[in-house]
Amino acid sequence: MSIESDCRLIWHPFTQHQTEPAPIPIERASGASLFTPEGREILDLISSWWTSIHGHAHPALNEALARQAATMEHVMFAGFTHPPAIKLAENLAALLPKELKRVFFSDNGSTAVEVALKLAFQYWKNQGEERRTRFIAFEGAYHGDTVGAMSVGRGSGFYKPFEDIMFSVELAPSPYTWELDFDIEEREEQALQGLRRRLQTYGDEVAALIVEPLVQGAGGMRMGRPEFLKAAAEMAREFGILLIFDEVAVGFGRTGTMFAFEQAGVTPDFLCLSKGLTAGYMPMSVTVTTSQVFKAFLDEGPGKMFTHGHSFTANPLACAVALRSLELFAEEKSLKKVARIEAAHRARLDDLHAHPLVAMPRVKGSILAFNLRHGGGDYKSRDSERLRDWFLNNGLNIRPLGDAVYLMPPYCITDEQLERAYAGIFAGLETL
Repeated sequence: MSIESDCRLIWHPFTQHQTEPAPIPIERASGASLFTPEGREILDLISSWWTSIHGHAHPALNEALARQAATMEHVMFAGFTHPPAIKLAENLAALLPKELKRVFFSDNGSTAVEVALKLAFQYWKNQGEERRTRFIAFEGAYHGDTVGAMSVGRGSGFYKPFEDIMFSVELAPSPYTWELDFDIEEREEQALQGLRRRLQTYGDEVAALIVEPLVQGAGGMRMGRPEFLKAAAEMAREFGILLIFDEVAVGFGRTGTMFAFEQAGVTPDFLCLSKGLTAGYMPMSVTVTTSQVFKAFLDEGPGKMFTHGHSFTANPLACAVALRSLELFAEEKSLKKVARIEAAHRARLDDLHAHPLVAMPRVKGSILAFNLRHGGGDYKSRDSERLRDWFLNNGLNIRPLGDAVYLMPPYCITDEQLERAYAGIFAGLETL
């Protein structure tokens, strides 16, 4: 494996190649561990960008992938269908509220959001309501890297070079909370008042409100309460606008329930899922919507149809792995594993509260996060880069988001591996 060739030929994501070190080669992976060619183990404590929910190289998923590859690897999805896609749609629908029954396949989280935005926009046009062209998103939200997703994620601060090509979005204030946060109800009320002002101002010009339920992921693992999500959703309903939940990061058990929105007892018009959908094996996503939305696209001619698609839509290999992954939730009692991880995280909260460099420690399901008390906040701040490199040098894949340090491990992680992670975090903090 030639790192020289990598450095000469490959452009890595979210990487400043002039200053950052060469990438670490990974030869194989198993469970919660990555292994270099020399055999050095690195605990994958962020599940390879939040995708590997059951762990790497899971035998059941390996077998499902190989079995499907021996039957059919791909077929175009316009004018054709296949059993893995049909069965996956059935199984997803069975897990979701009865209103969410129409599944549109695409290939990653950004496109799942892009599909939802385009569907919401066209829905109103197909209904003859031409004025509903605005979107409302929350400050701090990240929804992906395609143009529409960047537009509604402008509040994350990632996209300043692209502001001139993004469409206008109204940003509402977003309260976030942590353990021992005694002012959250007041901040939630202020945020809801801000959302109401925007809805009152733009009223019948708004197509949809988009939300990351309970956790704003790439924005810094900013956690919210189900009470706020429920109130914001009910307000959207009051003003008659569509509701998009982006659960690309938090779907499939991350917050302790199969889907985060379950904790608020509300149902969106669009649900965006990816990452954990195929347990990190294959690129795939879905945007699930209602029969009411679907019917607005039906007509005698092509004018109202949704003209959007991807070459690898509903790829059979990805569908087969996703199906097997859903089965593993029951077979391996995955949500109980998440509860065990959450309990282990919460047992460390007192130590985090007591640490002089730690601010706002917080836990939601399998996610543990805190902020550096004197952090600069930039995505690639000096301290976050130093910590990332120290963690990697000590066998831990922990990748801070600016001044937010977090763990989001695969559900197969052992108690011993979690202890290594906690010890590594405290040791890493001492280097600052």
